[in-house]
Amino acid sequence: MKFLIIGDVVGRPGRNTLFKYLEKRRQNYDFIIVNGENSAGGFGINVKIAKEMFERGADVITLGNHSWDKREIYSYINEQKNLIRPINFTKEAPGNGYTIVEKNGIKVAVINAQCKVFMPPIACPFLAVEEVLPKIKEETDIIVLDFHGEATSEKQAMGWNLTGRVSAVYGTHTHTQTADERILPGGTAYISDIGMTGGHDGILGMNRRESIQRFKDGMPTRYSVCEENLRINGIELEVNEKTGKAVSIKRVNMGYDEI
Repeated sequence: MKFLIIGDVVGRPGRNTLFKYLEKRRQNYDFIIVNGENSAGGFGINVKIAKEMFERGADVITLGNHSWDKREIYSYINEQKNLIRPINFTKEAPGNGYTIVEKNGIKVAVINAQCKVFMPPIACPFLAVEEVLPKIKEETDIIVLDFHGEATSEKQAMGWNLTGRVSAVYGTHTHTQTADERILPGGTAYISDIGMTGGHDGILGMNRRESIQRFKDGMPTRYSVCEENLRINGIELEVNEKTGKAVSIKRVNMGYDEI
């Protein structure tokens, strides 16, 4: 089973890059996952954008620490089970932290979790994932985890903790693609961060001038989305449908004009 998993989509430039890629290449994949937590102006996601992502080919949309930046998503996330937020948010939070999708007769589970290190206060992601894993494995062995956070050490720890029990653990949030993709001994694909889809001549997808100025003077700044050097980042993942083990993992890093 072939997966396309896309890193944090930033604003309209990121969405346009994603949609161009999906228009030309979505037929090459069996299952598509998109991290959409920065897709609305760089902060959060709204209903219109989520619906368009699903219409264009996304099977599941994952989120992160910007999940609640757009209030209109609060009710929609309860209605749309394939839009998921970190599982270690409070149980009172809207939505769910995982979903199981049946496609072409095959069930796929996608879990979203958020790191604790250098991130806003949140419950333990390790315990939250462990709590739901037995229930998920009753339905499928094809399980992928979007682990959203800063610290590479925490992401690596999650990968090793889950090796042999899930198909893949991949990082999001830093907007910087890492080159450490591998298949762990237990058959779990791992990468610390799959990167960002949007303007790569900015700073984390936002215009560099505003960010540099904030570093210089320490004053609050209204960021705008970068539109220069548009690129799509992510991974291509192949999983054995019978065992749930990863067969291969490959980075995607392509400029807008190359698509």
